[in-house]
Amino acid sequence: MTSRMKFRVAICGAGIGGLTTAVALSRYPDIEVQIYEAAEKLAEIGAGIGLWGRSWEIIRKLGLEEDLLSFTDTKPSQDPAPSFRYRKSDGPEGLEFYTLLTKGKLMTFHRPDFQNVLLRKIPPTYRIHCSKRLRSYTQRQGGPINLLFEDGTRASCDVLLGADGLKSAVRRSLLGEKAQWAQSQNRWSEAADITALIEPAWSGTNAYRALIPADRLRSRKPDHRVFTQPTQYLGRNGYIIAYPISHGKMINFVAFKSQHDMEGTKFNGPWVCVTDKAEFSSWFRDWEPEVQALVDCVDKPLRWAIHTVKPLGSYVSGNAAILGDAAHAMTPHQGSGAGQAIEDAFVIATLLGHPLTTRETLSRALGIYDHIRRPFSHTVHQRSRLNGQYFTLNTPEIDFELVPDHEMLSKLRILGHVFTKNWEWAWTTSLGGSVQEAIRLLESS
Repeated sequence: MTSRMKFRVAICGAGIGGLTTAVALSRYPDIEVQIYEAAEKLAEIGAGIGLWGRSWEIIRKLGLEEDLLSFTDTKPSQDPAPSFRYRKSDGPEGLEFYTLLTKGKLMTFHRPDFQNVLLRKIPPTYRIHCSKRLRSYTQRQGGPINLLFEDGTRASCDVLLGADGLKSAVRRSLLGEKAQWAQSQNRWSEAADITALIEPAWSGTNAYRALIPADRLRSRKPDHRVFTQPTQYLGRNGYIIAYPISHGKMINFVAFKSQHDMEGTKFNGPWVCVTDKAEFSSWFRDWEPEVQALVDCVDKPLRWAIHTVKPLGSYVSGNAAILGDAAHAMTPHQGSGAGQAIEDAFVIATLLGHPLTTRETLSRALGIYDHIRRPFSHTVHQRSRLNGQYFTLNTPEIDFELVPDHEMLSKLRILGHVFTKNWEWAWTTSLGGSVQEAIRLLESS
């Protein structure tokens, strides 16, 4: 392998984005890959993960479809299908007002199952190094990138891919490098603007996640609708989403508490922690009985203070690039964070694996990745933010506090059409055109 090796790739982060990148790179045996993970062992936290048709195309191309389908009862399809039912639920009686119809259904999985499928596809020649939290990296033009880890050890590579999540160390070094360059050119204002992008920003929303054993909910409410239909329960400044996973054995549950006026402020406390149900249950105490049944079945939820990465001016510096949450962590209100990481992984691996990409042309390939993926992921970032407002009935189009009861159903249906229009890119578009454009740009150079 060494004699034929084009270059060495280091991936920081063994989550969905990093592992998908490794699987996508495994199609090119002349690229050496090392994966560095900060955790002591590989253990994906979180509950459910959903993929729309756009992302499922990539799963199929990477040969992951058959293995993943063994973990779900949902079958991929190109036919129109009901994906979520919507209810206005912030009162003693719920009001069902809309069914989201999509091209194919949302493919839902337990996140550890998804990670394990990816791990089984990693070639034995790839090594995953745990307990390797990156401290910083340095690079010189024409030379390797040198990595320094928190344990004092070092490594080197030709390409560094940061898939190390919201608090990405690669992003910190990458933006720090850009800020230093701006300072060296006496562009002090630009350097300050770049530095301000390093830290994530609180969205003003907390998510309370839990896995509810289906039997527990069944004993509480045997005919609960979430057994057969993914449902979103909407209300002022909060909403709940619930759907079955793991062949119906578990219900993925997420409750959102939103304080939109706090967006961009500092969140005090741990960003992710196990908490008591009382922290969120009072927010929903006056909601309809279906919601109460779900909340009653939650035990020790995981609280996520949802932070996002501010829109960046570039995902690339020299031969280093970031992807997934490290580049564009977004709110989860379109179920597209994992899908966007998978898209990043496929595009960047396709460009790196192309015969025209060599050590000498790496920066060109990474620049094309940035050109293709950054504008699109920024658009999804903004669309997700808008959905968070729509689902909590904080919309610029309709002031729901002023809507009389006799007009509520018609206004809610309008809202359904608004958030569908904002979301339909996920099941009506394809990554294929972007991949073709990336290859065209590479070959035209």
